[in-house]
Amino acid sequence: MKLIGLLGGMSWESTALYYRLMNEETKHRLGGLHSARILLHSVDFHDIERRQHDGDWEGTADILSDAACGLKSAGADFLVIATNTMHKVADAIETRSGLPILHIADPTGQVLVAGGVARVALLGTRFTMEQDFYRNRLERHYGLEVVLPNADARAAIHRIIYEELCQGKVLQPSAVLFADIIADLAGAGAQAVILGCTEITMIVDPATAALPTYDTTALHATAAIKRALAA
Repeated sequence: MKLIGLLGGMSWESTALYYRLMNEETKHRLGGLHSARILLHSVDFHDIERRQHDGDWEGTADILSDAACGLKSAGADFLVIATNTMHKVADAIETRSGLPILHIADPTGQVLVAGGVARVALLGTRFTMEQDFYRNRLERHYGLEVVLPNADARAAIHRIIYEELCQGKVLQPSAVLFADIIADLAGAGAQAVILGCTEITMIVDPATAALPTYDTTALHATAAIKRALAA
């Protein structure tokens, strides 16, 4: 089994989900007492978040590239960045560390195409929704049409992610708001919705959502184990 280099802590709430999901997938595939081989570098999210909102993406790349280089020195075979938003600097991290990155958008894009989805809604941080680094990959590589919530909804989602979910708070009014936003997107013609922030899985219930949900955290974790076990 290859050694997974996990860049986490953004937030630690979702990194904990990654750890559990990767080990559950390993047990599912191998049985017995098998567990995933993971090297985790968990950064201080305060330092990342401040630079995100200041627009200092080069600074975030520096922090994560240094962490990635440490994972390479410790023997990691490939990298998993346990956050959607920080894939904005994935190319820089990959180049500086010399380790291949399993991009979070790819497992989701592959499953959407296999499921016959052509028009998909994207929920995430304001950076993920409004900047093109994520949407472009889905559109160029997988031919998907990506639709977004309106500006007020995007602002509300962004606030809930940083002020609530990243701090472990799952509040009922926010859950209702997410459900309403997804219903609006269904009314606008979306066939499915990407939970494009690794914390959103904490608040959206797939069983009651107005659209089929695609959880990037679970899909990414599963793809990481598949890659780790590949010959």
